[in-house]
Amino acid sequence: MTPASRRWAVAAGVPCALAVLLALVVAPVDAVQGPIQRLMYLHVPAAWCAYLCFFAVLLASARHLRRRTSRSDRLARAAAEVGVVLTAVTLATGSIWGAGTWGTWWVWDARVTTTVAMGLVYVAYLALRGATTTRTPAAVVGVAGFTVVPVVHFSVLWWRSLHQPPTVLAPDLTPPLDPLMGLALAVAVAALTVVTAWVVSARTAALSRADAAAAVPADARELTGAPR
Repeated sequence: MTPASRRWAVAAGVPCALAVLLALVVAPVDAVQGPIQRLMYLHVPAAWCAYLCFFAVLLASARHLRRRTSRSDRLARAAAEVGVVLTAVTLATGSIWGAGTWGTWWVWDARVTTTVAMGLVYVAYLALRGATTTRTPAAVVGVAGFTVVPVVHFSVLWWRSLHQPPTVLAPDLTPPLDPLMGLALAVAVAALTVVTAWVVSARTAALSRADAAAAVPADARELTGAPR
């Protein structure tokens, strides 16, 4: 493990361990939903970090359109990949949570529908990026696609939905979370944010190495032992 990886491991491991302790031991069981409510400590951070990833796609894509830098393009791709995975985690944990509280695994309400749409936008971004040699069309999608993110967040306020109002950044959260639940959720969000930054950073570095290896001529790769 490289020194940078060790630093990331420490930075991520400490808040993750604390988040698990707070979520499973310290925070009380929800009086109405029971133990299944503890999925909130993964479901909400996953959704929040997906938003952050797609915001990173927006910034990196905008930078790429302005300066045509390969580094920005790689960052956008890495963030989109991680964001799509986090969106899948959000939908999966929400489905399990819904089965325990709503009595059904899936409901096409406003939040679920817009979240699926958000994931598909960035799947399309990745598909377009892989299908074309020029990165400009994908970068345009990376910028324009972010418009779906606030729609997802505010969907439960704009339309009727089974889903509860936003737990994070809710304009009128009523009733407020139990203080220990709020603490556990805050730590869980912070922990997954660090993990997400680590994974995006590592994936960006991997893409950079792959691009560098692809740029080496075939005869030079044979001499240096670089992968083909």
